[in-house]
Amino acid sequence: MSKDHLIIFDTTLRDGEQSPGASMTREEKLRIAHLLEKLRVDVIEAGFPAASPGDFEAVRAVARAVKDSRVCGLTRARAADIDRAAEALKDAVAPRIHTFIATSSIHMQHKLRMTPDEVVEHAVAAVRHARQYTDDVEFSAEDAGRSEIDFLCRVIEAAIAAGARTINIPDTVGYAIPQQFGETIATLLERVPNSDQAVFSVHCHNDLGLAVANSLSAVLNGARQVECTINALGERAGNASLEEIVMAVRTRQDIFPVETRIDATQIVPCSRLVSNVTGFPVQPNKAIVGINAFAHESGIHQDGVLKHRDTYEIMRAEDVGWSANRIVLGKLSGRNALRTRLQELGVSFDNDLLDEIFVRFKDLADKKQEIFDEDLQALVSETAPEESDRHRLRFLHVCSESGTTPHARVELEIDGEVRAGSSDGGGPVDASFQAVESIVNSGTDLLLYSVNNITSGTDAQGEVTVRLSKAGRIVNGQGSDTDIVIASVKAYLNALNRLGTPAARAHPQHDGV
Repeated sequence: MSKDHLIIFDTTLRDGEQSPGASMTREEKLRIAHLLEKLRVDVIEAGFPAASPGDFEAVRAVARAVKDSRVCGLTRARAADIDRAAEALKDAVAPRIHTFIATSSIHMQHKLRMTPDEVVEHAVAAVRHARQYTDDVEFSAEDAGRSEIDFLCRVIEAAIAAGARTINIPDTVGYAIPQQFGETIATLLERVPNSDQAVFSVHCHNDLGLAVANSLSAVLNGARQVECTINALGERAGNASLEEIVMAVRTRQDIFPVETRIDATQIVPCSRLVSNVTGFPVQPNKAIVGINAFAHESGIHQDGVLKHRDTYEIMRAEDVGWSANRIVLGKLSGRNALRTRLQELGVSFDNDLLDEIFVRFKDLADKKQEIFDEDLQALVSETAPEESDRHRLRFLHVCSESGTTPHARVELEIDGEVRAGSSDGGGPVDASFQAVESIVNSGTDLLLYSVNNITSGTDAQGEVTVRLSKAGRIVNGQGSDTDIVIASVKAYLNALNRLGTPAARAHPQHDGV
């Protein structure tokens, strides 16, 4: 029996970016978009074009670059937002405009301050306006998970009649329970007279840890699009995890009447790239993409797997990309080998950027015997041009020994001028940060300092994430080096450089869908 196609709608670049500190540059969005296309997601929601000039440019760049996936832009139910999205998407091979308005009583009363009639009127006007630009219009009823079913039926029927061809039912605040949410989808499909004219979609948040379960329940009850993100990235507790949705459907074909077109071997590379770009590490026991997802510590488990793999493994590690996570590159490897592997990792670059990456690659190869894919991704992130790169590390000296106060001396190049500073601190990293601050006096607050080893071994690079806040803006900075103190200073400077760029992406409607 033939199965329905389940549309995988990836919103890592939009909803995932709404995680505090996860804002991405245009170049970073392009890198992720290329790999999502290689993953064969059906729809890439590239951003919110009306949010900022930077987000507009990022959506436009993704729309121009992606050929094999639909590219979507999110808009509020406002003509100006829709016009802006249409402009950003005009060069896309397959553009989609995704417009939304809240439908729950609490949102209509306290946020929109609209009557139900006004909400329906705005929804219909928005869909009709978007249809002037494309036949592929998606409508979302924000906070549908807490909306009254009669009103949901009314606004959805009107949106479909106005031309929406995808209807999204978001559980915006993660309030739903799987059985109840599945029943909601079934009820809508049954009660909305023109439901057969649209694909029904779900977009679930993970506030109660049920985003994947709610999404799968919706699929079993007729939803044929799932909106999700790599590594479950997203606001608050995140979104439904793409990798978990895809592999649940694939592994339990005895249950699900659908299949996807996803190339699952690209799941782990996508996960690593998103983690590297955002600075959000993947927890070791994360399903599918965690480092322990296919590890067996128990002797009983090890014995069973050795005798027959299916005893404790319901998926093969290589099917989701784990078999391709190591390469043999070292100091004798040439430029062409590096170029080839970067292309396989979905990294796009011009010759000038490749030259700079190659120089850094050779420097790293002198410190490490073998270079892994994770090392290359860190190199690319560190080398990728920033909108502003004012602060550069020229020299760092740190003294730390038992019984003495750690001391750091640093030289920075700031807008071409070399400046020096020094400071004591509670440890070598603290002293180094204080030395930097003695020069820049940034007035920032340090919200997060995180260290992760990129690969195994004592010669592994350490990857440091620093999250800084200033005047309501939150940015991540990343740095990597085999010396963890140097990596820390690189990360701190990277964050300062990002704070120095034009106003950060400000989402017009922070709760989104």
